[in-house]
Amino acid sequence: MEILTLWLWPLLALILLPGLLVYFGLHVVERGIIFVDLALAQIAALGVCVAVALGAHPGHDALPWVLSLVFTLLGAGLFAWTRFRHPRVPQESIIGVIYVVSAAAATLVLSHTAEGDEALKNLLVGNVLLVTKGEVLRTFGLFVGIAAVHLLLRRRFLMLSFDEEAARRQGISIRTWDFLFYATFGLTVTSFVQITGVYLVFSYLIVPAVCGALLSPRIRTRLAIGWVVALVAGISGLALSVKLESADLPTGPTIVCCFGAALIVCGILMRLRKGSGTVSAGNGA
Repeated sequence: MEILTLWLWPLLALILLPGLLVYFGLHVVERGIIFVDLALAQIAALGVCVAVALGAHPGHDALPWVLSLVFTLLGAGLFAWTRFRHPRVPQESIIGVIYVVSAAAATLVLSHTAEGDEALKNLLVGNVLLVTKGEVLRTFGLFVGIAAVHLLLRRRFLMLSFDEEAARRQGISIRTWDFLFYATFGLTVTSFVQITGVYLVFSYLIVPAVCGALLSPRIRTRLAIGWVVALVAGISGLALSVKLESADLPTGPTIVCCFGAALIVCGILMRLRKGSGTVSAGNGA
């Protein structure tokens, strides 16, 4: 009951907002560009760092959100442009370079501010307990709009992620649709990273999608599994950090560890299913 009263809006943030992240995570895992979400989150954080260096306050001024959005759209264009086929240079390597350069640039920018270390920590770890009613409602409204776009254009987006060869045969402009995908993805990441930090965004995007992929080959089933994992891990982490407040457990890292535990459980379930399938096949023989 304490969670429902004192931490109502953080709880609603963890229930309402991750649904879209899980959906994007399916695309990211299928494309094999695991670190693109971390890179986009870091690029968004770099925009916030620049705004902080210019004297803006992330919690009260509009400049951090505007600059993080501008940086994210530039990153979306860069990721769409660098989607190429090269036998020795996978796109993931380019994404990794962009991530580490963005992280280093953020450190350099904040090194010239008095609160640099604390601001960088907040961007990485975040503090979902401080989320407000206005932030939750605004972000949820944005997510509903992005979800509507992907619902209308789902065939093209799914084809690009799950059957790129078919998209090429149909003459679809890969880079144009990639930019639209990364732009909407970037808007989602930018909004959520302001609330939860870079690490939690990565966890919500990747872990539920991997859990779904471990347990089912069907897209809808994987999405459903991912939503359940995100819901259980998020609420469990919040409950643990609140109940063990005397242990001074930060909420974000606690939720990330709950995601790690969920992944282990799904891995065990996958092994058990494979084992039972092998036994059944042996009995049938």
